[in-house]
Amino acid sequence: MAKGLGKGINALFPGETVSESEKITQISISQLRTNPYQPRKIFDEAALQELSESIKEHGILQPVVVRKVGTHFELVVGERRFRAAKLAKMKEVPAIVKDLNDQQMMELAILENLQREDLTPIEEAEAYQKLMEALNLTQEQLAFRLGKSRPHIANHVRLLALPEPVRQMISDKKLTMGHGRTLLGLRTKKLISETAEKVVKESMNVRQLENLVQRLNEDVPRETVEKKKNLFIEEKQSELRDRFGTNVQIKKSKNKGKIEIEFFSEEDLERILELLN
Repeated sequence: MAKGLGKGINALFPGETVSESEKITQISISQLRTNPYQPRKIFDEAALQELSESIKEHGILQPVVVRKVGTHFELVVGERRFRAAKLAKMKEVPAIVKDLNDQQMMELAILENLQREDLTPIEEAEAYQKLMEALNLTQEQLAFRLGKSRPHIANHVRLLALPEPVRQMISDKKLTMGHGRTLLGLRTKKLISETAEKVVKESMNVRQLENLVQRLNEDVPRETVEKKKNLFIEEKQSELRDRFGTNVQIKKSKNKGKIEIEFFSEEDLERILELLN
């Protein structure tokens, strides 16, 4: 599967990319307002300062995209450039004015940010969720249009089931996406935040967290945990988690075993059944 937005904005939103023939006009920064549908919540201050210095020296090389609302303009695409231009004390920015409704504005803002591929995992998950809701798409359809794999979409969207403090830990890079996915495997959901704090405090890697989650789920006495683990089973368990985009447990006794695959909705179950087929 191709990386990035394989079919991109044109596939999801034909005719709304910036073309060379569109007129560029200079708009006063005082007339600009930020995009209320901006999916990006975190802007790297150091990166903004670096962009600001570049703008001072070379100007803004790519126009922002805006729409007119009353007497002012709302940003659709280019909020980083707008913020950096303000830091550089610019009076005006080059802009292309488009006639967009709220839904189109949201879609363009999300797609532009997804193309940059530097959103946090939580911002990316929220962007996928908003696109599915706005365009009435399934995860499978969205994956096809964006040139992503379905597990990639599913793995991100599942992160939204985490408690808000844990989502914030991922956004702050205290936890990885792998940590978040593993925490969702806890059967006692009220333990998720507590366990996340333990992971951060003890600097656990994902494999250590997987072992902790398994112990918590099985409520195994600590003395039995130290028994040598079956590395083959652990490896296959990890492969299946990646394959199905959800928590998978392989349980093996002396003469038999079973595989447990978690799902969170009817759509999620349908997705897993299709993968099995």
